[in-house]
Amino acid sequence: MRALIQRVSEGGVYIQKENYSAEIKNGMVILLGIKVGDTPDDIDFVADKCCSLRVFEDENEKMNLSLHDVNGEVLIISQFTLYGDARKGNRPSFIEAARPEEAVPLYERFIKRIENNLGKGKVKTGIFGAMMSVKIINDGPVTVLVESK
Repeated sequence: MRALIQRVSEGGVYIQKENYSAEIKNGMVILLGIKVGDTPDDIDFVADKCCSLRVFEDENEKMNLSLHDVNGEVLIISQFTLYGDARKGNRPSFIEAARPEEAVPLYERFIKRIENNLGKGKVKTGIFGAMMSVKIINDGPVTVLVESK
């Protein structure tokens, strides 16, 4: 499992076809890739790590605070392309990305785990498998990759 985390001053997701939008202010946008063979333990590890990651600045401008400390929000976006392999040719291969029947329950577990850690009102999401427009106003910029294996 891969979570590409971006510290943001703003984030949003817009899905025109579904007439859906979700926005956050100070917090993280988490782009989540689920790999074939990922387990609930992988989900719990990455979700807990995201919530505890100290990437927000304290009063001394040191990255020393977590989402808990800054009362931050989270926007979770499923992104199978995090497992795109472009080593050969010019068209990425996505064979490592989990198929929806495997990925959806794990994606939903990830959301619930983050909600349990931060509170339901602090978590927004995209729609799994939808074509989305994502707004990320990266603060810093700060971008961190968290992997389960």
